[in-house]
Amino acid sequence: MEQRTIPTTDLKISVVCLGTMTFGTPVGQSDAAKIIHWCLDNGINFIDTADMYEGYTRSLGSPGGKSEAYIGSALKGRRAHAIITTKVGNPVGDESYQGTGLGKDHMLHQIDASLQRLQTDYVDIYEMHTSDTETPLQESIETMVGLIDAGKVRYWGFSNFEPSSIRKMISICDENNWPRPIVAQPTLNWLDRHSEDEYIPTCGLYNIGVTPYRSLASGMLTGKYQRGQEAPLGSRKEESGWVDDPSDEVWDRIEEFEREASAADLSPTQYAVKWIADRPSITSVLVGCKRTDQLQPFVELFS
Repeated sequence: MEQRTIPTTDLKISVVCLGTMTFGTPVGQSDAAKIIHWCLDNGINFIDTADMYEGYTRSLGSPGGKSEAYIGSALKGRRAHAIITTKVGNPVGDESYQGTGLGKDHMLHQIDASLQRLQTDYVDIYEMHTSDTETPLQESIETMVGLIDAGKVRYWGFSNFEPSSIRKMISICDENNWPRPIVAQPTLNWLDRHSEDEYIPTCGLYNIGVTPYRSLASGMLTGKYQRGQEAPLGSRKEESGWVDDPSDEVWDRIEEFEREASAADLSPTQYAVKWIADRPSITSVLVGCKRTDQLQPFVELFS
């Protein structure tokens, strides 16, 4: 599969990134291992997770950790072949620990927990998952720098932040001679392009690689859903309840998208991901799955 170098680094990552939010429920450990091994064998070396991911059963404040644990188990003996990014900042908790945010103590606790679950002594990229209004941004960045100095993190990045916060990050890093963030993870898909207004151009200005998530609009751009019909059995909408019923206006846009895909002689999923991959500043595109056959079209497209 095509690889792209994250700007200002030596990290070469596949243009498609394996998203693992579904690991836990509905993707069990053995199936997760099969998916990861298939990805590595077919050139997909970039794996995205977060401390809170445990599949469709997760909620803010639930224990999380299953996705990381499954990845760690699957990568035994193959860690050097994968580029792992994980995230911190959303609420997590169980009977032994509860925490949230980007304060130093929580970040230090969570990186150690993530490394233990991932069965590794470092992550390639550690991302601030969401902004924390209770913690000064300088404290969070300084903690990241400390983790890099300690060898637990190679590079850092961020996900759900406002463009003004991105500019502040750069200012803080430059004022303190700290390493800048190298990747950003916004929402971007054919239906939802708001990150192209300011977020992605800001990243481009500072040479930050963009690795968008929700590339298939929670499955709405896969072609599996049809106006006026029940969600197919086994689809995310049917299994999770996370997907809202589109309005007629959104259905009109989905059908327009499908016509574009057909005109390009691509399947809807291929067209959705290629549309993003061809945009400015995009380094890799996150795609989640439950089966390897859902990823095969991207290997064919980008090889």
